Amino acid sequence: MILINGNFLCRNLTGIERFSMEVLRNLDSLLTDSDDFRIFIPANAKTIPNLKNIKPVISDKIIKSFPLWDMGTFAHAVKKYKAVALNFSNTAPLGKKCGISFLHDIYAKTHPNDFSSLKDKLICAYSCFSYKNIAKNALCVVTVSEFSKKEIQENYSVEESRIDVVPNGWDHFSKISADYSIFKTNPLLKKNNYFFTLGSLSKRKNLKWIASYAKKHPEDIFAVSGKAISGLVPEELKSLKTLENVILLGYVSDEQVKALMSECRAFIFPSYYEGFGIPPLEALSTGAQVIVSKAACLTEIYADSVHYINPDNTDLDLCSLLEEKTESAQNILEKYTYSNAAKKLLEICRRFK
Repeated sequence: MILINGNFLCRNLTGIERFSMEVLRNLDSLLTDSDDFRIFIPANAKTIPNLKNIKPVISDKIIKSFPLWDMGTFAHAVKKYKAVALNFSNTAPLGKKCGISFLHDIYAKTHPNDFSSLKDKLICAYSCFSYKNIAKNALCVVTVSEFSKKEIQENYSVEESRIDVVPNGWDHFSKISADYSIFKTNPLLKKNNYFFTLGSLSKRKNLKWIASYAKKHPEDIFAVSGKAISGLVPEELKSLKTLENVILLGYVSDEQVKALMSECRAFIFPSYYEGFGIPPLEALSTGAQVIVSKAACLTEIYADSVHYINPDNTDLDLCSLLEEKTESAQNILEKYTYSNAAKKLLEICRRFK
């Protein structure tokens, strides 16, 4: 039996949680009668997915602390059902109960200086503890790019036979209808007159680049969406608030994001660290021009379908950059889907069930 850790059902729907939910749904559609998959769901889950083949097991325990859930409640369930655990969220039970576990990236290990406050340092320490536990004990470590695979191997000496790559996807976006009401509430934004960026407002998303470039180019408009992550908010956010050509949108819905992507001059993603980076895929699917950092995994994923910038240098002209030719994104969009991810994950799970 494969027992899925449903801890992600208690979190807001951001990158890892989106991946978990979409792969779960696609995995459910692939299972046969010979597959025994169950999902262990906290009593305070924000949503319970509607699944046909993966059986829900509703815990009578709520998640007050994610470490206590992973290492206590869920670990006990793995033992009770004599199951192999499947963990999507960079955390897992201790020791051999790790089972099959995702490490989407090892950001806290490679960029500890991004965690400055006491609370953030505790988050960093726990993240690194979890990385090490999974790298050492999991039956299979699963990550989302060759870049992350190499980092995990180099930092934790994981053998080639114990690590697999299951990339992210974008196909959930095809089911979303664009909501253009965002332009009524933000009348300064017009078709093709703004650059759009999306992501949690954490340090690695590199708002420093946006702030620096926008200050140099007051004629260019930037729309920035995303919710701040406590403690990981860069100082540059304060600078952005003072710039008249930067519009801070805060949280926007998926429908509004699709509208903003489809109407922008270009979608820009200046992150200096990503394990995969989903938003540029979503933007490509709308037909938008895309600009990303030449950093981390991004060249691996996006190849010649996007324009590249140096995440540490704003001495360029984006309009001139956009005149450079890029290749069709069709092959990229066909390669990176949640359907393909689920097929790869199912192959892994069937090795260990």
